[in-house]
Amino acid sequence: MAAYGSRENILKAKLEILEGLGKKGTVIINYDNDLLYKWYYQEKQHYQIITYGLEEGAQIIGKDLILKENGSSYKVTLEGKDYKVNIPVGGEHFISNSLCALGVAQILQIPIEAAIKGIAEFELTKKRMEIKTAKIGATVINDCYNANYDSMKAALNYLGNIQNKRKIAVLGDMLELGEYSKSLHEQVGEEVAKNKIDILICIGEEAKHIAQKAQEKGMKLENIILCKNNTQAIENIQKQLQKEDVILLKASNGLNFSQICEALC
Repeated sequence: MAAYGSRENILKAKLEILEGLGKKGTVIINYDNDLLYKWYYQEKQHYQIITYGLEEGAQIIGKDLILKENGSSYKVTLEGKDYKVNIPVGGEHFISNSLCALGVAQILQIPIEAAIKGIAEFELTKKRMEIKTAKIGATVINDCYNANYDSMKAALNYLGNIQNKRKIAVLGDMLELGEYSKSLHEQVGEEVAKNKIDILICIGEEAKHIAQKAQEKGMKLENIILCKNNTQAIENIQKQLQKEDVILLKASNGLNFSQICEALC
């Protein structure tokens, strides 16, 4: 429950921006998010709200999803017309982001076709779900720009959905979480087990809680490696990594996981 309280506090802080919105402003929210879903039904009489998501009930809803490693597509109905949206980046969370973008386009009166074209030409910021190839031939998902619970969960879900490859997650500390740090890292450990990650390598003082919870949830101890620093992690990864593997690198930027990516690639 402590972690839930933390997420509520974060949401409360972010919603402070609405104090300057005014009555004519519009709020666009993710209908799939449990906390925003609750907030929507509490506050929908007080704001103009557009909802987006994959769950029934959202105003802008993505359907008939096709998920691939390097991209995805879905169908959406806007202004009474059906459209197909293509995203050149893998991961269900980017579908959610694109649905939000379509909501913004509607508010700004950007033609839907132009918005969909922009989504199709989208390019990621470096170090965010950046797909690279290791020297040995393995696929590297470089997502080490930053990390919080939601982005960890999304990245692990993406990794877990990859078929016919051994999946390795290299996870480090999520920084600046205060009293909720242990609980949120444990929730990440639950996601590791839930997504059936084959090998887990953890780096950092807080990341040990990821490892402990993953083991509690059924991951075999021999498939969990704890490292004190990046150098030790690189040594362990190079011993483990095989050509057909896919490996995720994710931590807060302060852990300098770029060092690991550079060593592998």
